[in-house]
Amino acid sequence: MLKDVYRHELKYLISDREADILKNRLREKAGIDSHAKDGSYFIRSLYFDDVWESAYNDKQAGTAERRKYRIRIYNYSDDVINLECKSKQGSYINKKSARISKDELKKILDGDYSFLINREEQVCKEFYIACCSEGLRPGVLVDYDRTPFVYAPGTVRITFDEHVRSGFMSFDLFDRSIPVYETLGEGQLIMEVKYTEYYPENIKELIEPEASVYTAASKFVMCCDAMKKIRGL
Repeated sequence: MLKDVYRHELKYLISDREADILKNRLREKAGIDSHAKDGSYFIRSLYFDDVWESAYNDKQAGTAERRKYRIRIYNYSDDVINLECKSKQGSYINKKSARISKDELKKILDGDYSFLINREEQVCKEFYIACCSEGLRPGVLVDYDRTPFVYAPGTVRITFDEHVRSGFMSFDLFDRSIPVYETLGEGQLIMEVKYTEYYPENIKELIEPEASVYTAASKFVMCCDAMKKIRGL
């Protein structure tokens, strides 16, 4: 069995102008993620929560140990559909993932989770139990465009997430026509820095934002808040 790997995660709310400066610096020291064929890619995630909105409320309360489940696709393609659980313990994060098919995704959206218990991946079994015992259901759709950089020493990953928006009126991950609501202010985006072993000083000095705001807010929470605003809650 693979040992869980916990990583550090830092998030910053930065301006477009600052992002352009940092991206130019990173191009000289780090590489673009190989998955970003044109330098960036689109991400859509469907997050699940229970009727008590435990994932949302735990995040808002800063609960030390928490988790949330999501299904994620890239560039509207069904080539890669991942069922993921992102958990947090103190200042560390961990992500478990399992590839599912489009037919399996449809079953989940139809409320049929029974097949998951027979999957080998632990995250599938845990998601099945959570769906049955906690009543997890689709909660919010989160869209954004990501520009990712990687730096091998320390397994550092730096991402710039732009146009964070919440989709509503549908949970169809492949529907390009779903109405969306922009959640960030004009000219703002989120930079995330993730590292496992250590945070190399040369990268830290290179990208440490000066005019930015360190934020604990997640794209999940931002999109949930957007939906509450739309619904007048």
